[in-house]
This record gives sequence, C-alpha cells and structure tokens, in this order.
Amino acid sequence: MEYRTMNDYLSGVFPGRVIKIAVNAGLGCPNRDGTLGRDGCIYCNNQSFNPAYAANDLSGSISAQLEKGVRFNSRKDECYGYLAYFQSYTNTYGPTDRLIELYEEALRFPGVKGLVIATRPDCIKPDLADWFEQRFGRKAPQGHPHLLVEIGIESTINRTLQLINRHHTFQCASDCINDLYERGIDTGAHLILGLPGETEQDWMTHADRISALPIKTLKLHQLQVVKGTALARMYEQNPASIPLFNTPQEYAAVASAFIEKARPDLCYDRFVSETPKNMLIAPAWGIKPQTFNNLIKNLFKS
Repeated sequence: MEYRTMNDYLSGVFPGRVIKIAVNAGLGCPNRDGTLGRDGCIYCNNQSFNPAYAANDLSGSISAQLEKGVRFNSRKDECYGYLAYFQSYTNTYGPTDRLIELYEEALRFPGVKGLVIATRPDCIKPDLADWFEQRFGRKAPQGHPHLLVEIGIESTINRTLQLINRHHTFQCASDCINDLYERGIDTGAHLILGLPGETEQDWMTHADRISALPIKTLKLHQLQVVKGTALARMYEQNPASIPLFNTPQEYAAVASAFIEKARPDLCYDRFVSETPKNMLIAPAWGIKPQTFNNLIKNLFKS
C-alpha cells in the first residue's frame, strides 16, 4: 500500500515545484485574548513552530518575511514559485479589511502563486468567506491564485476538544470545511494523535470522520509536551496522566493504521511535529520527518 503526499496534491495544482514560506502576520487568537479564553489550547506554544526567518518580533512586513524566507530556501532546487504560509496563531482572526491587506501583500510578492492560511474553524466570518470565494473560489476569474485553508480540527471527539480547551466542537469544524468546499476553496486539516484520554479506537474513529469531510490534505502530529504550556504543567505534576508515544516506531504503527483506515485519496502533508530541543519536554525522539516517513513506508512494504 502507498499513501499520497503533499507533493501529490501540489503537483495536481501547479505545473512545477512550489515551496511554502511561513510568515507571521501578528494576528491573535480568540482563545488567548479573552474572547473565548485566555489560556489557549493546553498543548500550544506558537514559538515552538515559528521558523527563524519569520519575524517573530513583527519588525518586518509580510514582504520582508517572504524575502527572508526565499533567501533561506535559496539553496534548494529551483522551483516554479512560492506559497505564502500564514502559520502562527489564527490567521483569519481580525478585521476583514486588514486581513485582506495582508493576504494581498503576500500575493504581490514576486513568485508567490498562492496562499496557505492556517486557522480555527470558528474564525472565518461570512464576509471573509465571501472574499475567498470571489478571489480564489468558484466565483474567481480564470487564472486566479491558489488558496488552501488549513483548519485546526485536532480531535473529532467533543470531550477531548473540551479537555484541551479548544472552545469549539467537531461539528463546527465540519460545517466550516463543508462551507469552504461549496465555495470552491481547497481545505486541509490538522489532527493530533495521542491526546489525553483517547485510545486507538478513538484514533480510528478520527480516520472515519476525517474521511467523510471534503478535505484535500491532512497533517497528523504526535502529541508533544512543550515548555510554557498547560500540558507541560500537567505533565510535570503527574507524567502518568499524559501517556505519550514512547518511540517513533510505536507512533509509526498508529499512523500507518490510520492511513489504512482513512480515505485513500487524502494527501498527507506531514506526520510529525518538530519542536526546538530547548522547548521540547517529551517525547524527545530526535528524528527527522523524512526518517519517520521511511518508517511508515517500510511498514507498508512488510
């Protein structure tokens, strides 16, 4: 058995290789500013996945960050263009006019062929969804730039979503993804395997429920305990209360079972989350994504 990758998805959209360039737009999160809560999701510390070339202090504009990102990737093979990846926090959260200004600034940067926007399912206002449809979707003119909206689902089980302090339900995520699909917008999803209280049966339930959604891409991540999070405090007080995948082989077996259960046309963006060593508490595997991908490929061959 083989699985489809993000490259398979992108090759179906673009005539050549494209590179994602992460940018930090300085946007907030309703789960941190008091709108929904102030503590954020229990596992989340955005600094753990902000690349060095993104201007964490926001001293650089979107264009300046893209310029840094292009230089950072200049040693890689030649490419057709770039996707501006709005990654940190909730990238559809804010005044719609301001959001559109940020997106359009990215689209004006030389070589940018489209956007990838990571967000929560409860943070796409109707007027922004209308703009997505007119700029990128079924109402857009021919030759429009591409858009992939990545929706943080994290779990399809509501009790887990409550435990991890998400402040939305799985139905909310489902409604959001279906609405974007009807507007002609490609969507991806984020899902964490190993969240507290979940079992292997739950993970297979995720595979079924995710497969029923009209998503194109999926990011699977193992649960990690990162410094500066509520999960870290829980883990330090009682490590046994937060079961983790002890080895990459253990997690690879679960990820492989998930792939076999899920819809075969899903394109997997990645399977593991990389956290800087100075921020990671556990599990400290020290394994690169490509090495992990090989573990899964070997399982499928065996």
